[in-house]
Amino acid sequence: MIELKGINKTFFSKSGKVEAVKNVNLSIEKGEIFGVIGYSGAGKSTLIRMLNLLERPTDGTVTVAGNNLSSLNEKKLRSARQEIGMIFQHFNILWSRTVRDNIAFPLEISGISKEDRKKRVDELIQLVGLEGRENAYPSQLSGGQKQRVGIARALANNPKVLLCDEATSALDPKTTDSILELLTEINKKLGLTIVLITHEMHVIRKICHGVAVMENGNVVEEGSVLEVFHHPKEPITKDFVNQLSEPEEMKESIAHLAASNDGELVQFTFIKGKTGSPLVTDLIRRYDVEVNIIQGKISHTQDGPYGKLSVFIKGSQPVIDEALAYVRGQGVEAEVILND
Repeated sequence: MIELKGINKTFFSKSGKVEAVKNVNLSIEKGEIFGVIGYSGAGKSTLIRMLNLLERPTDGTVTVAGNNLSSLNEKKLRSARQEIGMIFQHFNILWSRTVRDNIAFPLEISGISKEDRKKRVDELIQLVGLEGRENAYPSQLSGGQKQRVGIARALANNPKVLLCDEATSALDPKTTDSILELLTEINKKLGLTIVLITHEMHVIRKICHGVAVMENGNVVEEGSVLEVFHHPKEPITKDFVNQLSEPEEMKESIAHLAASNDGELVQFTFIKGKTGSPLVTDLIRRYDVEVNIIQGKISHTQDGPYGKLSVFIKGSQPVIDEALAYVRGQGVEAEVILND
């Protein structure tokens, strides 16, 4: 559905040359929700704007739904862009228009008849959950409702691809979750390919199938969300994953316990069907060890659940080693974080 080959983007300013995106190669499947994550300045906003050629790459090709956008003239590019919807961090809706008129705007530009516009707008209002707010103006809407207007407007021309440029960054956590649930529903119902950029790993974890991690203009890591969560390779990826699994106050508790006890601090990692509680019970029953649970969290990804459990194990070293060998034999990773 989307293919990026050898994408570079260089900006020139008075202060010199800035390489915003460097040799990016990505392939995104039809119907996939794909996330691009990175901190400010990583190049992710520039990258997503090149998917519809709002920014033209300095080098490389952008192919969307079989169209090599990089080779199209302006007329054909305008036509191809109708298959690519886009929503933005700050909504970009027209403040002088009602909800209904905002959603109808791209249909007006496309020359759709008034009767067909009304029918399509009614469908979209129902799809995004704005029934009863059709005649409200943006100043009368909450942030989440404004973003729902933006989503409906982006879907007006039945695009094949939806681009989301930090679409939840201006929203509170509860509203963010409701928008992510809506995007997931749209993906399933319409078979839409969704590409989103964010600096929040929670967003990636909750709805994406695949993820690319960007740093200094480069894609430094890429894979399925479950794979990247399970085996983050690059320091920046580990940092993003740890933001979800290691709250600061829990780190302090771990450090305190580790400093005051003899034993080993171990992190178990579970994937998909495996769970932590029966395993801990088995360890206590089978081996002469004490197992204190420090923290645990299960995160649900599109490919299944993924969890980490931090425990402090007390006992003789040979018995601890035997217990950890048993854990690993159950298909659960056991990493000794530190020992006394």
